[in-house]
Amino acid sequence: MAEGHVMQYKTVRFYLNGRDVEKTVDVRASLTDLLRDDFSQTSVKKGCEVGECGACNVLIDGEAFNSCIYLAIWADGKHIRTLEGLLGPNGELSDIQQAFVDEAAIQCGFCTPGFILSAVEILESGKEYTDDELRKLLSGHLCRCTGYENILRAVKKTMYRRLGKPMPAD
Repeated sequence: MAEGHVMQYKTVRFYLNGRDVEKTVDVRASLTDLLRDDFSQTSVKKGCEVGECGACNVLIDGEAFNSCIYLAIWADGKHIRTLEGLLGPNGELSDIQQAFVDEAAIQCGFCTPGFILSAVEILESGKEYTDDELRKLLSGHLCRCTGYENILRAVKKTMYRRLGKPMPAD
């Protein structure tokens, strides 16, 4: 007689965009599935599901991770931010979201939430990066539409604005 697989579940408690949440999950579930299916965080996109495209990127304790290759149970006790968590109290866009709009750094929009969350990690470091460093830091994301230059410009412009410095001439 073949042995049937026994489903294992675990209750996970974490902070999602600043609020305390908990959910009992299959121990094999990805953080992407937990966020999308149980908490309606539809900004977390399912792209490649192997950690290559960056569409599922979220911030975990301030650091960018591909949630498709991060188990939901690993989120226990962590602070998780999705794009939904960047909006102001009246739904206003954050500075980096507005920069993506201003610089036309969005076309189809599928990759945008992941790029923006990586940009948040970059910007929250408070460091000034060169174009080459920014390209490397954003290299975990695939975009099929924009050609990347406007995305780089949006991040760079926001970085200089936050540092209180003028944007250098190209």
